[in-house]
Amino acid sequence: MFVLGIDPGLSRCGYGCVSRTSDGYAAVAAGVLTTSPEEAIPIRLARLRKDLYELIEELRPDVVVVERIFFRSNARTAMAVGQASGIALLTAVESGCQVAEYTAAEVKLAVTGYGNATKEQVQQMVTRLAKLEQVPKPPDAADALALAICHLGASPWAQERAVIA
Repeated sequence: MFVLGIDPGLSRCGYGCVSRTSDGYAAVAAGVLTTSPEEAIPIRLARLRKDLYELIEELRPDVVVVERIFFRSNARTAMAVGQASGIALLTAVESGCQVAEYTAAEVKLAVTGYGNATKEQVQQMVTRLAKLEQVPKPPDAADALALAICHLGASPWAQERAVIA
C-alpha cells in the first residue's frame, strides 16, 4: 500500500508519501507546498488545489491521509487550516483515492506510543521508522510522513476508516 499523508495548512502544506516494505516503511517523497500570504485567499486555495492535484497525479497513492483538525483557540488559524484541509480532502476524492483522517493525538500515539509526544519526538520516530538518514525538514513534512505511517501501522483497522471515493 502506498499512502500520501497531508498536514494541511494554507501557507505551508506538508506532504509525505510512504510505502510498506518487508522490514517496515520507506519514505518515497516528502516536502511542503507553499502559498504566498500576499495573495488573496481564493487564489491561494486554487494554487494549493492545483499543486495537490499534480502531486497526487505524480505519486499515485492508494490512500490520502489528512490530519483531522482540532483547535482550542486561534479561530483565524483554524479557519485557514480548515480551508486547506477541505481542499486536500476534495482533491483526493476527485483524484479517485481512498481518504482517511486522524487527529494529531492519534498520529502521535501510533508513531511514538504517546499521544502527547512533542514534535521533536515525532520527528525522531519518523526518522527511525522510515529509516531516514536525517530528520525530515521542515516539521510539516515530518508530520505528513507520520500521518502516512500511522495509517499503514493501523491497517487493517485503517481500512475501516478510509472513505472510498
